[in-house]
Amino acid sequence: MLKYRNLFKISELCNAKTVRTLSTPAPETESTQNDIAQLPSQKEKSVLNHPDYFSVHNLFTVKDLFDAKVHYGHREGSFNERNLPYIYGSRLGHIIFDLDKTAEYLRKALNVAAHIAYRDGIIVFFYRGAQHSHLVETYAKECGEFAHTRFWRGGIFTNSEKQFGAVTRLPDLCIFFNTQNTILADHTAIRDTAKMSIATIGIVDSNCNPNLITYPVPGNDDSKSSIELYCKLFTGAILRGKEKRKEHLAESLEQ
Repeated sequence: MLKYRNLFKISELCNAKTVRTLSTPAPETESTQNDIAQLPSQKEKSVLNHPDYFSVHNLFTVKDLFDAKVHYGHREGSFNERNLPYIYGSRLGHIIFDLDKTAEYLRKALNVAAHIAYRDGIIVFFYRGAQHSHLVETYAKECGEFAHTRFWRGGIFTNSEKQFGAVTRLPDLCIFFNTQNTILADHTAIRDTAKMSIATIGIVDSNCNPNLITYPVPGNDDSKSSIELYCKLFTGAILRGKEKRKEHLAESLEQ
């Protein structure tokens, strides 16, 4: 049985209405740049300096995580030791996540997603598996972002110009609701995003490797309740960022 988390002295290094496709040509960026230029610089500074400008911390509680079964990990035999800082212990041979740690990392990730949406960034939801793919695509549609839930062909990010036949704008953030293609293989897009220095948020289960994820979120990536909670939270954070952007652009036009 694993020891409790607090016994380990380890440092923590660790609105469009349709789903757009990655093959869609990049839109003209001139208008976007003009819009950003219209945002008052003082307002931008206040947004960046505020610890929780979009109020993402009140989107959920630790009890919400518990009710969605986020604390359930895999069996001890499949445990990846890189996840040791996020573990509370084990019960009946199964890993149990420290939900206080999960809440901390999840709020940081939601804040990042809201900021990127505020800056009109492109965000892609990833999920590998047929079981919950429709759920992920539905929430991506709700917040007007991309979704990719099928087999990922290597080179889409690293060789995008040849893949699409034109210069293509890559995403600013990729959100992985699971980080593995199979039990033994990491999602190929994680490797590609790391090569292209694209920021990533990833739900990291107890058998996964968090090292290539920019903002890892330790938690269960298998149950429907947990996947649905993640989708709701990130959709909510993205919509809050977009709403604030609209408000600030309207204010700048009035001045």
